[in-house]
Amino acid sequence: MIDALTIAQGLLRCPSVTPNEGGALRYLKEILDAAGFATHFVTFGESGAADVDNLYARFGKRAPHIAFAGHTDVVPPGDAAQWRFDPFSGEIADGMIWGRGAADMKGGVAAAVAAALRVIERGAPKGSIAFLITGDEEGAAVNGTVKLLEWAHARGERFDHCIVGEPTSRRVLGDTIKNGRRGSLSGMISLIGRQGHVAYPHLAQNPARGLAPLLEALYAPALDDGTPDFDASNLEVTSIDVGNTATNVIPAEIRIVFNIRFNDLWTPASLSAEIRRRVAKEAGVLRADVTFQPCNAEAFLTPGGAFTEMAGDAVAAIAGRRPELSTNGGTSDARFIRAYCPVVELGLVGETMHAVDERVAIADLDNLSRIYERLFDLYFAAPPSS
Repeated sequence: MIDALTIAQGLLRCPSVTPNEGGALRYLKEILDAAGFATHFVTFGESGAADVDNLYARFGKRAPHIAFAGHTDVVPPGDAAQWRFDPFSGEIADGMIWGRGAADMKGGVAAAVAAALRVIERGAPKGSIAFLITGDEEGAAVNGTVKLLEWAHARGERFDHCIVGEPTSRRVLGDTIKNGRRGSLSGMISLIGRQGHVAYPHLAQNPARGLAPLLEALYAPALDDGTPDFDASNLEVTSIDVGNTATNVIPAEIRIVFNIRFNDLWTPASLSAEIRRRVAKEAGVLRADVTFQPCNAEAFLTPGGAFTEMAGDAVAAIAGRRPELSTNGGTSDARFIRAYCPVVELGLVGETMHAVDERVAIADLDNLSRIYERLFDLYFAAPPSS
C-alpha cells in the first residue's frame, strides 16, 4: 500500500507551477485508477486566462458523499540557488520532506489520498469518497475548482460535506481548523488634478494635497469591530503611485490601490458603496474615480455543528489536542465549495508555505493522513447532518 510520504515525494517532483499541470494530476490519476476510483481528467479554458487541468475522482455510488478538495499547482520557487535542496526534488532530510508545495498543499493531498486508500483496502466504505483536485488555486482561480464544481454538479454529483487540505495548522498539527474565511475586495482610487510646472502652482492642481485626508477617511473609523466568528474587517493601502519620473512636474493623477479583507457584516456591494461614500466626502474639489476588481471571494462561515465536531474528534484522537475554529487568513477554494455543501479546512502546519526551503515534518504528514482516515471512519459510521 502506497503511503503518504511516497505520494508526497512523487507530487513534489512534478514542477507544477501554476497554471502548469507538470505531471502532478496525472500521477494522482494513476494512483486513484489503480485503487478503483472512477477518474476524470478535465480541462477548462476561458478567454484571457490560461487553460487549466483538473482531476475529479470518486469511489462509491451512494450517499453519504464526502469530498476532499485540494490543489497541486504551486507558486514559483524563486531563486533555486537559495534553497537547501532543489525545490522539485522532494528531498528527505532531518525528519522533513522538502520542496515547493510540501505545505501548500501537495502534502495535504498526499495525506488524504493515502488515507482514502487505507479505508478502501479495509472494505468499501458505506458511502462515497471524492477528490476535487485543481491546478488553478494559486493562480487566477478561474478555470479550476469553480468550474470543476459546476461540471460535477451538471453530471449529477452531489456532495454532503467537504474537507479542504489547506495548511491550516499554525504551530503544531491540528491546532486549528478553518470553518470560514473573510472575503477579499480590491480596488483603486484615482485622484485627478491638473499637471503643471512646480514653479507655477497656480496654473496646476496637485492631487497630492488631497491624499492625507483621503487616506485618513479610508482607515477611520474602522469598518467594524468584528463578530464572534470573524476578526474585524480591515483595509490596507498596497500602492500609491503618481507615475511621475520628473522632480519639477506637478502630477496630474495619484493612484491608490487597496485591498479589504472583510467579514460577513459586509457584501462586496455594501462595502463598495461605503468606500465610495468615504472617498466622495473627502475628495473636495478633486475628481476621484473609484473602481473595484471583480470579487469572487465573499466572506462565509460553516457554523459549528456535527461536522466541525467530527473533524475535531478526529484530530483529538490522533494528535491529542482539540483544534480551535478560525476564519482568519487568506482566501481558499473553500469559498467556491461552500455553495454546494458544508466545508471545513484541515491541514498541515503552514509556517514555510510559499517560502524558500518549504518543508513539512514527515511525522506530521503521517499523522495528518491518520487524522483524515479517522475522519472518514467516523463519517461513514455516523454521517453528520450539519
